[in-house]
Amino acid sequence: MGPAPWVLRRPGQPASGFVNGLTQLFNRLGLQRIAAMAVVAALMLGFFAFLILRASTPQMAPLYTGLSLEDSSAIVAELQKQNVPNEIRGDGDTILVPRDQITSLRMSLASNGLPTKGQVGYEIFDQQNSLGATSFVQNINNVRALEGELARTISSLARIKSTRVHLVLPERALFSRDKKDPTASIVVSVRGQLSGEEIRAIQHLVASAVEGMAPNRVTIADDAGNLLAAGVGDNATDVLAGEADERVVGVESRLRTRIEDLLANVVGDGRARVQVSADLDLTHVTKTAQTFDPNSQVVRSTQTKALANTSTDPANSGQVSASTQLPGATTATPATAGASQQASTNEETINYEISSTSQTEMTDPGAIKRLSVAVVVDGIYTTDASGNSTYAPRDQATLDQIKSLVQSAIGFDQTRGDQITVANLQFASGPTPAATGTSGPSLFDFTRDDMINGAEMLVTLIIALALVFFVMRPLLKRVLAPETQPLALPMSAEVGAPAGAMNQGGSHQQTGTELLADPNVEAAPPAWMNDVRNQGAAQAQTIKTIGTLVQDNPKQAALIVRDWLTTGA
Repeated sequence: MGPAPWVLRRPGQPASGFVNGLTQLFNRLGLQRIAAMAVVAALMLGFFAFLILRASTPQMAPLYTGLSLEDSSAIVAELQKQNVPNEIRGDGDTILVPRDQITSLRMSLASNGLPTKGQVGYEIFDQQNSLGATSFVQNINNVRALEGELARTISSLARIKSTRVHLVLPERALFSRDKKDPTASIVVSVRGQLSGEEIRAIQHLVASAVEGMAPNRVTIADDAGNLLAAGVGDNATDVLAGEADERVVGVESRLRTRIEDLLANVVGDGRARVQVSADLDLTHVTKTAQTFDPNSQVVRSTQTKALANTSTDPANSGQVSASTQLPGATTATPATAGASQQASTNEETINYEISSTSQTEMTDPGAIKRLSVAVVVDGIYTTDASGNSTYAPRDQATLDQIKSLVQSAIGFDQTRGDQITVANLQFASGPTPAATGTSGPSLFDFTRDDMINGAEMLVTLIIALALVFFVMRPLLKRVLAPETQPLALPMSAEVGAPAGAMNQGGSHQQTGTELLADPNVEAAPPAWMNDVRNQGAAQAQTIKTIGTLVQDNPKQAALIVRDWLTTGA
């Protein structure tokens, strides 16, 4: 092992004070300490660089989730064109972007028609040239566009994640009287479970969007293979039965909620249980009646006819001759004229209108035929001074008041056979203490993002503490620790040592510096102080002499140092 290049200089080589000081510092610290200091500095720089990079990195949030591979590819390509940083998670169905750019990016992507969710809407006619397209192709594109638009509309509902729609639109043949109704098949991926009202809403939504389609022609199934609604065709018995059950459940739930809300303010929240059984009239009745009132007569029309008739006896009339028939001849009036007869007839017809009443009465299903209500209320709990809870039943007067309140709440009708039962029984679980505090947002109301950020900060803090206590602290302690065995320079023979300077083994001789640093030497006498000063001066002169010898004979000094190192190893 050769000498380090910074330890010795060549004779006559100029060196500045800075280089000499740096060289002395390196010689004093040693190679191991310098390496440890470099490692500590590198770790510190790396840690702070990580913190700065983490603080400057934008917080990422999901832009879209549950995407198809086609949509993910198109969205990533568009984000790269806009130079927007993004990350892909999962199997490519989730894309993360900076949180502060989510809204603007969604608007920008929506203007480009992304994401399409694997569905094609009416934009198919914008992307294709209709010139030269056959009617068959146009009909197929129309069906595809209608299916895509319906799928997008259904997917916009709260509980729907994705939708597939298939339409069958039969064409009516020429000169055919028979007409087939269109049908639809829908497969939905849902969050949780759809209610009957939501299923019927989807059926009516699709039926209203397709010409000539009836709601009972729409079949709905979920992604687990469960049939939610069957296209029953003309036989709508199942649909009507489902609507009837839904109507009964709705009436019972509405009445139960009304009673529980009323009793919660009387006996306490959760201290009353209510069950309602409703018997509904589900028949649809239409009545038409027409009534005539004979006492209410009104003249509608009147018709009067008068006839007059006059007749004369021909036997007593004048003679008829040829002279009387000539022009200008006068007719001789007979002295005695014949007798005449006159007759008249009067007829009157009056038409009367009798008043009538026509009445059509339609009764929709859902009328309440009978109600049965069962109410169970808990007793009263009292707490003594020692904190023990004691149960006491409610008196009959209180139960009667509760029964009266329930009767008024449900519209009790004894004629239709309504029944109400109110019982006081002790519940299995005691009352829960009311939660104190405000109902508004609290300081400890954390969101999911806040919890994730807090976890990241906690992990960073743990890493920083581990780096300080288990890496940096041992290295710094090793760098700053003094040398355990300093190199003892040879003493001159002319310098005498004070008595007691040698230890019992005689292997080590204390220098003046060590004597001053020795905590056992608290108050040295003046003679000792003079000996220490003399010893320090002798050591300084010896070091100066050795330095001069080394400068004058560098090669020999290098051989001596190499021999020392070989012997020590």
